[in-house]
Amino acid sequence: MKLAGKRAIVTGSSQGFGLEAARAFVDQGADVALCARNEENLSLALKEVTARAEGKSRVLAVPADVSIRDDVGRLIETVVGEFGGLDILLCNAAVHGPKGPIEDVDWNEWVRALEINVCGAVLPCREALPYLKQQPRGKIIIMSGGGATKPMPFLSAYATSKAAVVRFAENLAEEVRKDHIDVNAVAPGALNTRLLDDVLEAGPAKVGRDYYDQMVKVKAQGGTPLGVGASLCVFLASSESDGITGKLISAVWDPWEDLSMHVSDLVDTDIYTLRRIIPKDRGKEWG
Repeated sequence: MKLAGKRAIVTGSSQGFGLEAARAFVDQGADVALCARNEENLSLALKEVTARAEGKSRVLAVPADVSIRDDVGRLIETVVGEFGGLDILLCNAAVHGPKGPIEDVDWNEWVRALEINVCGAVLPCREALPYLKQQPRGKIIIMSGGGATKPMPFLSAYATSKAAVVRFAENLAEEVRKDHIDVNAVAPGALNTRLLDDVLEAGPAKVGRDYYDQMVKVKAQGGTPLGVGASLCVFLASSESDGITGKLISAVWDPWEDLSMHVSDLVDTDIYTLRRIIPKDRGKEWG
């Protein structure tokens, strides 16, 4: 029981990856607060996760829009009031936002996507920090994705927001290192969730033929199992990952199960971080 006695919040946990992460946290003994905007889906998730806990863990559901400061404040206060504290924050809530060329998409929808994806990660961290600082070791996990490390044409709001939250995680990790709070970002792989269905419904005219065809293939093959990324989140939420902070870790491609043996190599290096590639990195003598 890697998370026994720990108290966690998982945002965007009424379905998809967030719900899978909540299941994994409960399975490892954590008390878990579910959070989402859709109260009907949240209620169904609460029933499922509560039954899964079998009375061994407390499960709470708090409807909230994580892009609204008052909602986030109420979320944190409710959870701390019910659980008596907070040890783990997993920021998962996200949307794709508008699809298409930047000059054609609805500007208000573009901005709204950043409010949900970026502010919806920053605000919970900001409000949770006073309580995480009270613990011997706090854990913050922010979900990233492919948009953080490569261009995603026609999904500019999503890609921009995912790069932003990774750099925010790196920044926050340095701010709270002295408080023994580990902050990391996770790339869970290509998931067969509502976000994938959202791309397929939009069609190649909106998201581009190449990306659409990639997602059709992911859908047909089933995508990366949700449990892979959820297991990485359990690792980062547990004491096994103490001292690993400020990193973007791929659930699919990185040897995260063994990272506890390499903490000294990860501290004060740019391994698993966003960085600029210069000509020398690619064997070029110019520049």
